[in-house]
Amino acid sequence: MMPSKRMAVTLPAGPDIRHTVERLKWAEDNGYPDAWFSDSGAPDTLTQVAAVAHHTRSIRIGVAVTPVYTRTPAVIAASVNVLGQLLPGRFVMGIGSSSQTIMGAWNGIPLDKPVTRVSETALMVRSMLTGEKSNFQGVTLNSRGYRQAPLESPPPIYIAALRPKMIEMAAEVGDGVIFNLWPKSALPKMMEHVRIGAERAGKDWRDVEIVNRAMVLATDDKPAARNLFRAAFAPYYATPVYNKFLAWSGHAETADVITEGWAAKDRARTTGALSDALIDEIAIIGTEDEIRERIQADADGGVHTHIVAPIGASLEAVQRTFDAFAADRFQLRQ
Repeated sequence: MMPSKRMAVTLPAGPDIRHTVERLKWAEDNGYPDAWFSDSGAPDTLTQVAAVAHHTRSIRIGVAVTPVYTRTPAVIAASVNVLGQLLPGRFVMGIGSSSQTIMGAWNGIPLDKPVTRVSETALMVRSMLTGEKSNFQGVTLNSRGYRQAPLESPPPIYIAALRPKMIEMAAEVGDGVIFNLWPKSALPKMMEHVRIGAERAGKDWRDVEIVNRAMVLATDDKPAARNLFRAAFAPYYATPVYNKFLAWSGHAETADVITEGWAAKDRARTTGALSDALIDEIAIIGTEDEIRERIQADADGGVHTHIVAPIGASLEAVQRTFDAFAADRFQLRQ
């Protein structure tokens, strides 16, 4: 069945869990069907989901995404077992390879064989959630004899992906695919790789849910918002995984400049590589009408669930951005 089109708020709402609870309650009261957590550092995301679940009534909660290198499949499966019980039918487990910065610099873990590691993690976690005793010998992972109580309806496993091999694997192995930080001109070919991967598994690619964390800001000052984006995300595009994605998406020259600027510790060169035109392809910046129009265009291009992630700004600007997509002000065409 083709997934429905959905709006989501991004979580956490900062380091204080009380603010995350407030945003979650606000979202549910204002017609947002989804709330999706990021997962990169403190406060721990899977712990937060368990902590806030009792504050919700009907909203679906997802994770986009937990890195597969920092938790073993058995640990992920054990956590998902709890979250599936707390949010029956309302939890989505998102996994991904993360980046060299988070894995290598923060955790001292090599980002080796990411496509294989993510695929093997998804297969093992799915098996463990059904209560099967583990008997897996993979290329990057192995497990023998682990078993946990089965869930009647295990949560789905979505996989984050940027470039062809990962996108195809995510559509083939995962229950959904999660995108992030793509120029809008790249969406058609990203969707083509979803189709290839889904058909490899005998699926109808139109039934694979596509989730996207959209960098959004409702504003009347686009130049200032673009500078916020430059400051926040030029370092992302300096990491190898995002740099290669930017080049693959059609912006190789910009990717090269960012790499050179980052290596030289030249912040102005690094951030300046992101032109206004390119930022307008990646970020969703403008008045309420403009940002709604772009979200609908992304939906028409194949994205089902849109995580509204306000670009770093004042609390007032953040709230203005979320308000623009409250159910009484905006409804996606299905």
